[in-house]
Amino acid sequence: MMTLSSHTGPVEQMILPATRDLGDFEVRRALPSAKRRMVGPFVFLDSFGPVVLAPGQGLDTRPHPHIGLSTLTYLITGENDHRDSEGHFQTIRPGEVNLMTAGNGIVHSERSGPGSRSREETLFGFQAWLGLPQALEESPPSFQHVAAGDVPILSDRGVDMRLLAGTFGGRTSPTKLFSDTLYADVVLEAGSRFPIHSAHVERAVYIVEGGVEVEGQIGIFCKDELVVFRPGSEIIVRADGPTRFMLMGGEPLDGPRHIFWNFVSSRQDRIDQAALDWQERRFPGVPGDETEFIPLPGSAIPHLAH
Repeated sequence: MMTLSSHTGPVEQMILPATRDLGDFEVRRALPSAKRRMVGPFVFLDSFGPVVLAPGQGLDTRPHPHIGLSTLTYLITGENDHRDSEGHFQTIRPGEVNLMTAGNGIVHSERSGPGSRSREETLFGFQAWLGLPQALEESPPSFQHVAAGDVPILSDRGVDMRLLAGTFGGRTSPTKLFSDTLYADVVLEAGSRFPIHSAHVERAVYIVEGGVEVEGQIGIFCKDELVVFRPGSEIIVRADGPTRFMLMGGEPLDGPRHIFWNFVSSRQDRIDQAALDWQERRFPGVPGDETEFIPLPGSAIPHLAH
């Protein structure tokens, strides 16, 4: 594990994710953390797996609500089925981008499909939440799926980068986000150097495998560490062996955000209302997945726990 020894180098913070055991799954949550709430518009970053699911096993995330955010799901291996209350159904496969914008409210589920359950399958991926600008927090829900073949790929001298969102290196992703955002899956050969220019205000990398050195900083950052860079710094990372990381960042949101359970908003009263609406079953159902749901963790907000 890397320990920062300088307060003036290009690295501002290193965050170790909190690990949560969900039974068949281990989930690592890098954002939000006690050290940092957001990087650019990213208010939440989970890495799940890799987990080997035997035939008959599968992912079963029951219907649950969101407001005030976009969820971006990206798989490295495996697949799962997305369903939501707007009637969208989509099987998500490796290399694809699945973007669901909750706006004023949406309900969705994520489950392994029949094909996945019929075989042994390794599931490994990321889900990020991006807060919406205040003017768009109450926009209508929407959904976008970007096929793997439509994701821009940048390859050069030991670097292979899949640009999941935003603009980088003269290429622009088709993913339609609502503020300046950068999100990419970067694979480096051993010894390769990769510049992360300061065009985006906030930048970070989450190490998926391997490790990186950051020019101007002593030491090596390793697997499952979120490395946050100082705004304005010119960053060059070098792969210490074969390395993969998620590159993320963008412009900070227009003010702080409250987060409770699956709800994000600039207003606490809006989150309270969404929690009450879910408790009272006022959100719409998910076509094809109507019988189950995840209950509100009401004990976390005492005035709603009755």
